[in-house]
Amino acid sequence: MRPTALAPPRLPGEEGRLLFRCAWERVVFLHYEVEPEALRPQVPFELDLFEGRAYVSLVAFTLRALRFSAGGPALATHEFLNVRTYVRGNGIYFLAEWLPHPLCVLLGPRLYGLPYRPGRLRYEHEPPLLRGRVEAAGGALEYRARVRGPGRPAEGLEEFLVERYSAFTRRGAQACVFRVRHEPWILTPLEPEILDDRLIHGTGPWFRKARFVGAHWSPGLDPVWMGRPRRLA
Repeated sequence: MRPTALAPPRLPGEEGRLLFRCAWERVVFLHYEVEPEALRPQVPFELDLFEGRAYVSLVAFTLRALRFSAGGPALATHEFLNVRTYVRGNGIYFLAEWLPHPLCVLLGPRLYGLPYRPGRLRYEHEPPLLRGRVEAAGGALEYRARVRGPGRPAEGLEEFLVERYSAFTRRGAQACVFRVRHEPWILTPLEPEILDDRLIHGTGPWFRKARFVGAHWSPGLDPVWMGRPRRLA
């Protein structure tokens, strides 16, 4: 799963040119295990399983200095929350994403087929005590967590969950994929407390059958390179 070398700023020829560059900062991962049958009706791609189980992760972070890969001024810096599951092809599929930037909420679905939704996000992701709250139509997600132990490269299930370099989407009736490139993650275990999860209940029936299995914090990645979306046959 892990790249054999630090990810270079290039993509295979069939993926086209890189489109964007940014940083992902102060990242919190909350991971859930779920029976594949509870998740498959919501995912239009083949699930990727780890020892027969499917997984969904909540990923809360700050996207900083999004800009075109060719250069130019930063276009956006804002908080992000995504709810993602794992599909074949070293891929992820987003069940839902929240962000506060109105223009990005408008353009993300049209350009990439991403399920962007407007929300109010507030993160305090500075160790040792982290806090976050996301409010949007349908409820809120609120958590606090304490860092436990040193950071280290991902292994085993952790590697399966975070070392992902393809995102599969639906843009209308058209299936698409885009690639990302970045260095491998360094993760620190978290001991979280979920104070409010009504927002996540609204992402589908999978959550009623989910089991929390772990959490991590990372200082983030810089740079992160994102390719153009490509249609799948």
